[in-house]
Amino acid sequence: MKELLRQLPSVDEILKENRAKQWLETHPRVLVLEAVRAAIDKQRKAILQSAAKGEDRKTVALSEFLDQAETVLHELSEPSLRPVINATGVIVHTNLGRSPLSEKAIQRVVEISRGYSNLEYDITAGERGKRHVHVEGTLTRLTGVEAATAVNNNAAAVLLCLNTLARGKEVIVSRGELVEIGGSFRVPDVMERSGAILREVGTTNKTHLKDYEKAINENTGLILKVHTSNYKIVGFTKEVSPEELAKLGRKNKIPVMWDLGSGSFIDLSTYGGAGEPTVRQAIDSGVDVLTFSGDKLLGGPQAGMILGKKTYLDAIRSNPLARALRIDKLTLAALDATLGQYLDPDKAAKEIPTLWMLIQPLSEIERKAGLMADGFKDSGNKELSITIQDDTSQSGGGALPTGIFPTKTVCIRHGQLSANQIESLLRLGKPHIITRIKDGMVIFDPRTLNDEEIGKIVETVKKIVTT
Repeated sequence: MKELLRQLPSVDEILKENRAKQWLETHPRVLVLEAVRAAIDKQRKAILQSAAKGEDRKTVALSEFLDQAETVLHELSEPSLRPVINATGVIVHTNLGRSPLSEKAIQRVVEISRGYSNLEYDITAGERGKRHVHVEGTLTRLTGVEAATAVNNNAAAVLLCLNTLARGKEVIVSRGELVEIGGSFRVPDVMERSGAILREVGTTNKTHLKDYEKAINENTGLILKVHTSNYKIVGFTKEVSPEELAKLGRKNKIPVMWDLGSGSFIDLSTYGGAGEPTVRQAIDSGVDVLTFSGDKLLGGPQAGMILGKKTYLDAIRSNPLARALRIDKLTLAALDATLGQYLDPDKAAKEIPTLWMLIQPLSEIERKAGLMADGFKDSGNKELSITIQDDTSQSGGGALPTGIFPTKTVCIRHGQLSANQIESLLRLGKPHIITRIKDGMVIFDPRTLNDEEIGKIVETVKKIVTT
């Protein structure tokens, strides 16, 4: 064992090899050193383990150290954040980055990122400007609202509004609307951090207008309605409409805020999104402040929209927290481009990927399913079983909880490889392909795929089943 340990090459010895010299020309030195040390350490541990088991071990050739170091170097050089192919059928997939951006949004981000911009500069006046103006104009045009701004995400938007309008005061909320979103993030927790005081009214399944009326006192700062965009309470239920709350707020001179959660500018009721109010409908209800996400049904980048009456928006934008929660120029560029597409709703439905995946006709999904199935069949592998089955897609991202989106999935089963083995090979391969497993089969949902991605999936599966 001692002799084998003495024979381990040094870092300097490996770095003198031509292959290592080439690595230093194309990779940061710190990564090359880490990879070489990892290869040496791996062999050292193997020697010690063999000795502990009483096993004989041969001297490892220098070329093997180089091979191991090169493998580690490639792993270290791989970006942590990387593209994946979403074959799950979950459209707004939070774990996979939620909504993919439209081509126009991507182009705008590239354009703005290449150089300087008028992020906070008024070109006309030749003086300092405000960054919120880059989205406010389009938002007011789309909704008829008096003022608008955007922050990092919808949780930030809610936090900022509560802190501005109700810090140290009570906020009245129905018990049935104390929602929890992903990562155990809850409305009561956000409210506590904002400095507002939660005043629950009603019951889980029923809240009446009189419950809100009874809760109003001299320390009431805000009436808050939270849209249950990630769940629905059905059966023996009752909730107070935003129109009724807006009227109650005006009567008592108390602002009314509606957290819409996953806002949409297009009526999705004909596409499985029944019961989801549009942003325009929410504004028309008469509420004073409205918040919603930018990267869910809107189909844009991560952002939190705040719309409403100018007197409240002025106060919200003046809050020191607004600077801490503001969005950067690249997010603004993508958001501005995405919002601009909604000025032509018909085009937006086809050009914004999230919308298109939601509303695309079943015939289009059937076409893509057939394309994928035919590609798999071309492998000629008799162990591979391929079927197309009826299934349903999910909107994901805490949106459209009762929406049902019929789809056609391509299902494969292999005689020698388990579904878990195939799923793992797809996920860990290049490109990374994320799928589902159901009834012992690997499931591909074409709803969230384009033709180019289908081609990559077909080629990857062919390599897996023929290896």
